Amino acid sequence: MTTILLSASGSPGSARLIRALQENGEREVRVVGTDMNPDAIGAHLCDAFHVVPPGSDPAYPETIREIAEREGADVVLPQSSFDLQALSGVREEFSIPVLVSSPDTVHRSNDKAETYELLHRIGVPTVDFRRVAGARQVEAAARELGYPDRPVCFKPVFSSGSRGFRILDPTVDRAHQLLHERPGSVAMRLEEALELLPEEGGTELLVMELASGGERTIDGIADGTRVVLGHPKTREAMRAGLAMYFVTLQNDWLMEIADRIVRELEIEWFFNIQLVGDAVIEINPRISTVVYQEDLNLPWLGVKRALGEISDDELVSLSSRIRPGRTALRYFDQVEWDQ
Repeated sequence: MTTILLSASGSPGSARLIRALQENGEREVRVVGTDMNPDAIGAHLCDAFHVVPPGSDPAYPETIREIAEREGADVVLPQSSFDLQALSGVREEFSIPVLVSSPDTVHRSNDKAETYELLHRIGVPTVDFRRVAGARQVEAAARELGYPDRPVCFKPVFSSGSRGFRILDPTVDRAHQLLHERPGSVAMRLEEALELLPEEGGTELLVMELASGGERTIDGIADGTRVVLGHPKTREAMRAGLAMYFVTLQNDWLMEIADRIVRELEIEWFFNIQLVGDAVIEINPRISTVVYQEDLNLPWLGVKRALGEISDDELVSLSSRIRPGRTALRYFDQVEWDQ
C-alpha cells in the first residue's frame, strides 16, 4: 500500500484528484488529507484527515511533517499555492519526497511581477504591467496602459486562484451589475477601485493590460530543465472564478513555451501555466485541474516518479498516449452526513 499526504484537500479539484489517486489501477492507495477547514471535502473522501494551520503559519511545515510520520506517508503532494513556500524551504528535512520545487522557484513563480519580468526577458509573450501600491500609483499606471480608452486589470503581486483580480472598465453598467449579475463581479470602474484603496502604500498590486482571447493552460511534470510529460488544454465555462470545461489540445508551440519556462524557473514537479490568447498570465509550480485518461493518470505518475518507480525517460515515452480532444466537464456535487 502507498500512503499519500495531500494538502489543501478542500480545494475545488480535490474530489477528482483523491478519486484518481485511489483508483490508480495498480495498487491500493491510502490518501491522508489535510486542510485548515474541518468541513473540507477531504474530511469525507480521504482515508484519513487532519486539520492543520494555514500555510502561512510558522507551525505549518512541522505540523505536516509530524502528520506524515504519524500516518506513515510515502510522499507529500501539496495542492495549494499557499502551502508551497512553507514546504519548499524544509523539503530536505522530510524523510520522504515532498513534491515541491525549490524556494527560489516557488518565490519567483508566486511573485507575479517577477514572473512577468522573467517572461519578457526570455521572449515569452505576456502582458505589459506596472508594479504599484496605493490609489495614486494605480491611477497613474492604469492611464499609462490606456485607460479609459481600453480596459485594464489589476491583482495583488502575491495572489492565488483569481483572488483580488479586477477588471477596470469605464463602460461597466453598475445598475446592470446590481440587478442582473451575481455578487462578486470582477469588473468595476477605476474610480470605484480608487475609493477603496489607500492614497499611498498598502498591498502591492500589478496593474496590467487586459489580455484577450481564449484561455488555455499547460499542465505537466517537469524535471527542472524540461517538461517530461504534459499537454495543453482549453479552459472554459467559468463559474465562480473556476473553469468548468476543458479540452486537451495538440499544440507544439505551447509545449515549447512550457519548456522555456520550466528551464528558466527550474520547475521540478507538477506545474500549471495559464494563457489568455497567446499571453502567459500565470505560472503555478503545483498540480492543478487534470484531464484524466484511463491510461494516463498524471498525479499517480508523479507519485510513482517521486518513489523511484518510473524514470523521466519512461514518462517522456508516455506522451504518445495523450489524446487531443479528451474533454473534462466539472460539475457540482454534494455529500450528506449526520453531525
